[in-house]
Amino acid sequence: MYTTTEVRELDRRSNDGVDVALLWNARTNRVVIALEDDRSGDSFEIDVDAADALDAFRHPFAYAPRDYALAA
Repeated sequence: MYTTTEVRELDRRSNDGVDVALLWNARTNRVVIALEDDRSGDSFEIDVDAADALDAFRHPFAYAPRDYALAA
């Protein structure tokens, strides 16, 4: 996983048991969406292009891995 000095949380939101975080890794310059669903216990992290970061943060299931989207 990441160390706290490498990753910065740019934004976070929670709604109905789903927690979504927008993370930026300063060392690698990568943007990650991290989602945790407390209701189902499922979670995933996805790398996204910086240009898509806000859209992916707002609509993480549209960017979810295909197998997750089918199971959800």
